[in-house]
Amino acid sequence: MYTMRKKLSAEFFGTFWLIFGGCGSAVLAAAFPKVGIGLTGVSFAFGLTVLTMAYALGHISGGHFNPAVSIGLATAGRFPKNQILPYAVAQVLGAIAGSGVLYMIASGNAEFSLAGGFASNGYGEHSPGGYTMLSGFIAEFALTFFFLKIIIGATSPKAPSGFAPIAIGLGLTLIHLIGIPVTNVSVNPARSTGPALFVGSWALEQLWMFWVAPIAGAIAAGLCNSCCDDSKP
Repeated sequence: MYTMRKKLSAEFFGTFWLIFGGCGSAVLAAAFPKVGIGLTGVSFAFGLTVLTMAYALGHISGGHFNPAVSIGLATAGRFPKNQILPYAVAQVLGAIAGSGVLYMIASGNAEFSLAGGFASNGYGEHSPGGYTMLSGFIAEFALTFFFLKIIIGATSPKAPSGFAPIAIGLGLTLIHLIGIPVTNVSVNPARSTGPALFVGSWALEQLWMFWVAPIAGAIAAGLCNSCCDDSKP
């Protein structure tokens, strides 16, 4: 049994890697001259960060790396409610630290500017595809809902053992393939908070939605768990 300190450390470093790897691919590599990885590459980067950290640290903390995941699992009866707040604090701090290291690297390029968005999430004029706030809210809600359904199902005692990180990582990849044009994809309040603190202005003004919509989607998934989760009678 791991101590709370070790669990929170795992959540901190796992979320750090998620931001540094996922947002880092968007900031540093997505449009790199002639060999940019593009939308598909960024989508896989986010999925791979979760897959790798779920295998590396999931046995310590459960591998949430996302306040919405912690809340959704608690709603489903899979995680103690009294651990939501410390987990969320560790996750947000990890996201801020990952964003900070990414900023220090990116700012070493003379052409870098926070005006480019720094992989922040947004809607309206700050949506990559110009989608409205309503479209963004619906997308974030629905994508987080299904992300939690994947997590709940893949981690069921009756699911094939040892494969949950693969399903979860590929699920997050698919989520990004769908949603990057809409909001740059959050489904994770910590992921949204880290970059937004560096961009400020519009990113902080729109940050509320990337807490409310993912958490609402996660709670909805947790509430409907009883009709789909075969780990319970």
